[in-house]
Amino acid sequence: MRKFKKKKHKYEVIPQLRVEEMAAEGKCISRHDNLVVFISDVAPGDVVDVRVTKKRKNYLEAVPVHFHEYSEARTQPFCEHFNVCGGCKWQHIPYDTQLFYKQKQVNDNIERIGKITGHEMLPILPSDRVSFYRNKLEFTFSGNAWLTKEQIDSGEDLDRRALGFHVPLRFDKIVDIQHCYLQPAPSNEIRLAVKNYARENNLPFFDLVKQEGFLRNLIIRTANTGDLMVIVQVFQDRPEWLIPLLDFLRQEFPQISSLHYVINSKGNETFHDLEVVCYHGDPYIHEQMEGLRFRVGPKSFYQTNSEQTYNLYKLTREFAVLNGHETVYDLYTGAGTIANFVARSAAQVVGIEYVASAIEDAKINSQINDITNTHFYAGDMKDVLTHDLFAKHGRPDVIITDPPRAGMHPDVVAKLLEVKASRIVYVSCNPATQARDLEMLADLYDVVKIQPVDMFPQTYHVESVALLTLRS
Repeated sequence: MRKFKKKKHKYEVIPQLRVEEMAAEGKCISRHDNLVVFISDVAPGDVVDVRVTKKRKNYLEAVPVHFHEYSEARTQPFCEHFNVCGGCKWQHIPYDTQLFYKQKQVNDNIERIGKITGHEMLPILPSDRVSFYRNKLEFTFSGNAWLTKEQIDSGEDLDRRALGFHVPLRFDKIVDIQHCYLQPAPSNEIRLAVKNYARENNLPFFDLVKQEGFLRNLIIRTANTGDLMVIVQVFQDRPEWLIPLLDFLRQEFPQISSLHYVINSKGNETFHDLEVVCYHGDPYIHEQMEGLRFRVGPKSFYQTNSEQTYNLYKLTREFAVLNGHETVYDLYTGAGTIANFVARSAAQVVGIEYVASAIEDAKINSQINDITNTHFYAGDMKDVLTHDLFAKHGRPDVIITDPPRAGMHPDVVAKLLEVKASRIVYVSCNPATQARDLEMLADLYDVVKIQPVDMFPQTYHVESVALLTLRS
């Protein structure tokens, strides 16, 4: 008779692993049978049983299922939704420890991926605020809220209509948020008031799977000028439901200076290609730094930690070493915030950005600040950085580049090596792709110094600013 080998359960449990240290993307490391085990939602020093969720040749991925010992390095999370909503994944890690591992993340990436040596690694710049630091949040409606195990076990008949955040890796599951520590007042008050109004008036909450309902999304933007923007996104054009809700918001929150709505019948919540209607107030709000005002519309990008953004931009300007005579090229300029911020310290600034609407914002931001030495162009970076542009504005003395998480395209790196600006200031939200790009630039450039910056406390994300000088 043929014997069959007993098949192991796909999701085996490994008992009593001691967590060793933090790794990339907020996961921690342990080891088992000569394999590295990446574990989410734990802290260095924890002793845990873990369930394997992914097997590879050289490593495993796992989640904790039982804690035998909690690390002395832990701290008590301050949010009741910690570890459920998917945000603030490091609330159980003391802030000093968060900074240590963020600094280590930048350093490890620079050395291992970028193979960069001989540079100065400056200590990480912490955020003064570790809670209530965001100026923008997006909340999603759902008629079928995600329930925790405790809620299920309680047996209570709960109202499943929710307004909150997506559960990690579950596009269709929303955690009903009671209090969020990310955005200052009146963010929580507005969200709860809208939810209660919708429940009391039986407005249909959207079903992400069935693609039916009415209320889809609520966006709140709070500015450091005191301006306040609210955007209500709905699935159907039902003015008999929408207008009373908007009037309710106007009455209950007279401080709303910019109130909008979007009718979105698409399969997703993105509205960059849809009309945004200004129902009340100004069609935009303003952020301010160093006497400059930046106009922020419903579709505009603006860094979400306003206070730390100011520190980031000051650092960028400092690294650029401007004396008023330089031609600066600002790549991935977005709404021109960095370009306009450094313009008063340079002869001229040329900003380039792929998104045409962002370039229009950049031009407006120059106009409202009476800045006349900026020039903005929309298009693919490698196609805009041409000899015609250099003939018109001159070759750059300094290049500032602030690419998205994916980093710079190899063609853009090749163009920078061709241009040979004296200095490059590389602002990055992803130290891994920054390190990759620095290695490619190492043919002609030396990395002088690197400054990690914490823009997002309670998360594993970290910014990194690098100064490169052309090798003589």
